[in-house]
Amino acid sequence: MNAMSARKILVVDDEKNQREILQLILSGERDDDGAALYDVKTASSGQDALRFFRSESFDLVLTDLKMAGMDGIQLLNELSQIDSSTPVILMTAHGSIDSVKEALRGGAFDYLEKPLDRAKLLEVISQAVSQMRAVDEEIVGASEPMERVKKMIVKVAHSNSTVLIRGESGTGKERVARAIHKASQRVNERFQAVNCAAINENLLESELFGHEKGSFTGAVSEKKGLFEIADKGTLFLDEIGDINVNMQAKLLRALQEKEILRVGGTRPIKVDVRVLAATNRDLESMVKDERFREDLYYRLNVIPINIPPLRQRLKDIELLTDYFLRKHSANAARPIKISPDAKKLIMEYAWPGNVRQLESAIERALLLAEGDEITIEDMPVEIRAASQTEGAGGFKLPPEGISFEDLEKSLILQAMEQTGWNITRSAKLLGLSFRTMQYRLDKFGIKRPARIKGSAEDEDFDENNAEQSDLSSL
Repeated sequence: MNAMSARKILVVDDEKNQREILQLILSGERDDDGAALYDVKTASSGQDALRFFRSESFDLVLTDLKMAGMDGIQLLNELSQIDSSTPVILMTAHGSIDSVKEALRGGAFDYLEKPLDRAKLLEVISQAVSQMRAVDEEIVGASEPMERVKKMIVKVAHSNSTVLIRGESGTGKERVARAIHKASQRVNERFQAVNCAAINENLLESELFGHEKGSFTGAVSEKKGLFEIADKGTLFLDEIGDINVNMQAKLLRALQEKEILRVGGTRPIKVDVRVLAATNRDLESMVKDERFREDLYYRLNVIPINIPPLRQRLKDIELLTDYFLRKHSANAARPIKISPDAKKLIMEYAWPGNVRQLESAIERALLLAEGDEITIEDMPVEIRAASQTEGAGGFKLPPEGISFEDLEKSLILQAMEQTGWNITRSAKLLGLSFRTMQYRLDKFGIKRPARIKGSAEDEDFDENNAEQSDLSSL
C-alpha cells in the first residue's frame, strides 16, 4: 500500500451519535497537502462489521466494547478468525478496564477510555498509522498476502512477545524482523542480527552470551554477548533451526528467565531483549525427530508470521523490480529502464530464489547493460531459459497456490528435460550443487528415462568442486 494513501478505518458502535462524531473527527484529518488521512466506514453492530470485513480490507478497526448482541471482545475474536492481522482498538468505560486488558493479551492493539478525548483518540490512531508507515518503508509489497504480513507486523510490534518468522530462503525474513523493530517502542534502541548457521557451534554460545576472561584458550578479556549488547532493543536470531540441542537448552533458559550466563561465568545477568527468530526449516518435523526441543519451539512460536514466496505475490514482482532498479542504479551515470521483453520475462519467471534472487538478477543486469535499457541478454541464464518456447523446455510460471514441493519437482523435471537429462548441466541451470541436485532427484524418485543414455560428463563430474548457490535451499 502506498504510504500516502488514506488508511481505511472501520468504526463500530451501536450508538448513532457516537458513530457520527467519530466519523466526523477522523474524516476531517488532513495531511500537509490537504489530502484525507482516513477513509472511514461505520457499522452499527458487530454483525454489520463482520459483513463489511468479509467483503473488503481495512487497515484498522475501532470498536465499542459494550454493544447489544455482539460485544467488542466477541467481535475481536471473530475478526481474528477472518484476518488476525488487522489492528483493533477498543473503546470502553472505566469500569471495564479489566476486560480490555484481557483483550490486549488476546491481540487487541490498544484501548481508549470513554468519554473519549479527541486528542487521545487521534494520538492512538496516529501511533498505529505511524507504525504502518514505518512498515511500508521497510517492506515493499502491495499484494494481498503481503498486506496481511504488514498488518500483522503492526499488530505485534508493540508487544514484547517472541515472534517466529517462517518462509523460504530469500523471502525477506530479516526485512520483516527489522520492520517489527522499526514499528516498536524499541525503535531507538539497537537491532542486532545474527545468522546462527554461519557461526561455529562452539563459538555461538560466546557470541550470544559472552564470556569471562580466561574462560577458554584465547579469551584474553571479558566479552559481552549479543544478548547484552542488544539490551533494551531487539535480537534477531536467523536460521534458528540450525543450532544444536545443547545450545537450544541454553537459549530456552535465556528466554524463560530473561537472564544469561556468560561462558565461564557464575553470575546471572538480567537482560531486557525482544527476541525475533527466523527459519526456512520444518521445525515441526524436527521436533518429531527430536532434533529441535519442543519446549523451545513453543517458546519461539508465540507469534508466528509466515512470509509467502514470491510466486504467490505476483503483484509485487513489478514493485520490487522498480525498487531494486532505483536502489542499484542510484550511482549510474545514465538512466536505466527495462525493455518490454525483459519485463515480461521477469513477470513470468517462477523465482525459486524469491526476492533475493530477483534483486541479484536486477543488480547483475544493471552492470551488464551497455545502453540505457536492460534487455533479455542482460539477464542470468536460468532466467533467460524461461523465454524459450515450451517445446524448447523453458521454465513456465506455475499456477498460484501450487505447493512448494510440487513446484520444486516441476522445476527439476523441466531442467532435466531441457538439458537432455544431464545432471551436471541441470544443477548449474538451477543454481544447485551436483550433490544437492542428486539428493533432490532421489527425494522425488526422478529417474532417467531408459531412452536417454547416460552422460559421461555426469559420471566424471567432481562433486567436491560443485558450485554452491543461494538457491541450494530448493
